[in-house]
Amino acid sequence: MQVHETRAPPVPHSAAQHAAGHNRARNAGVPLDPSWFESVGVNTSAVERRATTLTTRRSVKKDFQAAWLVRALTCIDLTTLAGDDTPGRVRRLCAKARQPLSEDLLAALDLAGAPPRVGAVCVYPTMVGPAVQALAGSGIPVASVATGFPAGLTPLPLRLAEIKYAVAEGADEIDIVITRAHVLNREWRALYDEVQAMREACGAAHLKAILGTGDLKTLRNVYAASMVAMQAGADFIKTSTGKEDVNATLPVSLVMLRALRDYSEIAGVDIGFKPAGGVRSAKDALNWLILMREELGVAWTRPDLFRFGASALLTDIERQLEHFATGRYSASYRHAMG
Repeated sequence: MQVHETRAPPVPHSAAQHAAGHNRARNAGVPLDPSWFESVGVNTSAVERRATTLTTRRSVKKDFQAAWLVRALTCIDLTTLAGDDTPGRVRRLCAKARQPLSEDLLAALDLAGAPPRVGAVCVYPTMVGPAVQALAGSGIPVASVATGFPAGLTPLPLRLAEIKYAVAEGADEIDIVITRAHVLNREWRALYDEVQAMREACGAAHLKAILGTGDLKTLRNVYAASMVAMQAGADFIKTSTGKEDVNATLPVSLVMLRALRDYSEIAGVDIGFKPAGGVRSAKDALNWLILMREELGVAWTRPDLFRFGASALLTDIERQLEHFATGRYSASYRHAMG
């Protein structure tokens, strides 16, 4: 599969319209309109069949596979969300974000003149400051989870205060968590107002709305929640926190991508997508890139509109690229995160 550009490049925007590392304006949102989603049904069997055949009918080999893996690397939100995170760990992760591939591997891949970097570094709000300092001058955005991550069940004023704290610390992107109960009870106005308030609290920072799809029970709920989040001003929709029993899956992602496509056609605005949780191997990354390419086009295989929420993924991509360059697999310990 060769990469051919199928869409015009994004129109440049003023600095006031986008944050560091972004080339697209914020999603202004639209008034809540349930007619965009309430009549939409989802055929689960057809969705599962489409998701399965995409990954079996398409394959990427040799030079093209290496090129797609480098593309996947640039779409990673390199993440640490552990209870024992420290500023030192975050600084080491940021050093990895600045140079995800070794000098030898860059030379072997003929990338030394334009070394790739990850899409962003994602941390907890209290770790935003160290991440901003460590990434200064790199152009790599700092993303922060917020709003009572991962459950999102703290009072709304506290969730908004957490967003404002992360933004004040320098976060360029905020990954918010929606209240799943609003979706399960079909309380669309409550969900819309919540996401809209969070978008306002983000200021210039881009907002990624985590739907927690593993908790939403049905694919129809996934579609509706995706559409409401976008109507409320989300710049990305994200599958999950990585903490649910079921996280990112291809069938759920396919439903979310159809919502993205429908929103783009109706509202004229392109929204990003981020699978998170369980995306660990280079093969996984290729499967998602194939899905994005087939459903939405090449523009959605770039970090402005597509991200992986992952950390272990980078290690496997490195190992696969080294095998391509040398014919040998290296040990995982040679590709430490810090």
